[in-house]
Amino acid sequence: MQKSKKKTELIPEEFVTLTEASDFWDTHDASDYWDKTTDARFKVSLKKEPKYIAIEKDIAKKVLNIAKKRHVSIETLINLWLKEKLSNAFSHK
Repeated sequence: MQKSKKKTELIPEEFVTLTEASDFWDTHDASDYWDKTTDARFKVSLKKEPKYIAIEKDIAKKVLNIAKKRHVSIETLINLWLKEKLSNAFSHK
């Protein structure tokens, strides 16, 4: 099977935004550029760390039931409620 002889557009030296990069790759086939790729090495540092707190058993059960009814995780529901409470606390000063 012969390789396609179609002309490929040059890959930009640098993409200014992630959107620009994703737009390019949404309209181009990476297999056309495979011979121009190099290995990349990088480190990832995730800054978000979970903080664990104790919640009374009865409260946890009630919150879990509400979370299930709303089809969200208990963590998501508690975070939303805490954000609301903090927002209200700081807006009433």
